Amino acid sequence: MYGLVNRAVEDLVTNKFGPDAWAEVKARAGVDVGMFVAMSPYPDAVTYDLVGAASEVLGLPAEQVLEAFGEYWMQYSAREGYGELLDLMGHDLPTFLAELDDVHERLKLSFPDLVPPSMTVSDVTDASLVVHYRSDRAGLAPFVVGLLRAAAARFGRTAEVTMTSSRDDGHDHEEFLVRYLDA
Repeated sequence: MYGLVNRAVEDLVTNKFGPDAWAEVKARAGVDVGMFVAMSPYPDAVTYDLVGAASEVLGLPAEQVLEAFGEYWMQYSAREGYGELLDLMGHDLPTFLAELDDVHERLKLSFPDLVPPSMTVSDVTDASLVVHYRSDRAGLAPFVVGLLRAAAARFGRTAEVTMTSSRDDGHDHEEFLVRYLDA
């Protein structure tokens, strides 16, 4: 994963729990990096180790850390220069999500080692939609839950997100039901 992701983890932990918590997370993860370089790739293990250490240091299940990070990622990426791009991706959640794969392809020009997930949308109604998530990386479903909730909020919607199928259950990808609570 790119340093931008690890910087976002740092930003989340530092803003919510303070710099001492972040220092302890890095120490427990065995990460000896003074500052992550946003445009540089790092082994996925670094990010997974940071999340695991954050879980230990903060006394939260890793799933809860990942979900919070998914919500935070939307705000963080907008602040870090991608806000205008996010604004151009559509006027509602289904359109926004349908644009993600194309945006990831364009981002590969700046991030040549990027290995993004894929999201497709189906069963769109006024009250809900289904998101099909495919990734080479395992264990990120809680991140996707937080991300989808934050993406809905970006369009003024409050959403409940439930994983309805998982690779852990033998499926080839994860599916999430996004139900609007304000429909």
